[in-house]
Amino acid sequence: MNPKTLRDATRIGALALAAGLAAALAGCGSGQPSGPASTPDPAPASQIGGDLTVYAAASLEPAFEQIGDWFVDEHPDVSIEFSYDGSSVLATQILSGAPVDVFASADAPNMEKITSEARNDGEPTAFAASELAIAVAPGNPLGIETLADLARAGAGAPVTVICAAEVPCGNASRALLERDGVELAPASEEQNVTAVLTKVREGEADAGLVYLSDILRAGDFQDESRSDSSNRPLTSPRQGEVDGIEIQDASDAAGDYLAVPIEGSDAPEAAAAFSEFLLTDRVQQLLADLGFGPAR
Repeated sequence: MNPKTLRDATRIGALALAAGLAAALAGCGSGQPSGPASTPDPAPASQIGGDLTVYAAASLEPAFEQIGDWFVDEHPDVSIEFSYDGSSVLATQILSGAPVDVFASADAPNMEKITSEARNDGEPTAFAASELAIAVAPGNPLGIETLADLARAGAGAPVTVICAAEVPCGNASRALLERDGVELAPASEEQNVTAVLTKVREGEADAGLVYLSDILRAGDFQDESRSDSSNRPLTSPRQGEVDGIEIQDASDAAGDYLAVPIEGSDAPEAAAAFSEFLLTDRVQQLLADLGFGPAR
């Protein structure tokens, strides 16, 4: 597990992002994740307080570090401690009694592990989505263009790593490989997407299946690579630690990120406020800037 990162009231957010994303999420149903709903930014003054421990999918780390700063700025009596790992690992720890206030999962099946045991305090909220892409070394020296290229044999066969089947990125990887009829023998199966990206970045693997948001984080994302019409980033190669190769129709295996307060929290109001904060305009804009899509 990555080291925990403590956020307190003395930290001040650094990014100044343009506001205005129309990420509207609506509706909520019994036992189902809430859908898109329009949520204005909360009032700057707040009486809520307490210490929050947030367990979040590893792919959310770059976004949640900034979101934590913003939340504490608006609620100076709240401190936040984040812990990042694969969603399945985090869900297991919560069910084993880990003291957690908010859980943010990268997929619905791992969130269902929590709700099926009645460990949630309220309905899960869908706040983002992410699609897979192929991470390769800068310059794409092996000329990888499709999922089928990952299964090449002989000279030029890439060493490929993917996530383990029980974590969301692994489940999505297998869905796309099966869809395209690709029989891949990965060099290793990692417990979270960060571990896959690290192996590609450090040259231990030639390619890995990770989220688009992870490639943008490691790939020195350039604003001009965005599509004007969709506001979605493209995955054409760019300068950085890795390059990204787009997977055709990767949305076939896309899943929603879900957040929920955990039952028994010592700071239930702050936990609920943090979950709702994920739907505010500026958080939704930040997630879009980092390569996440809107919740479906």
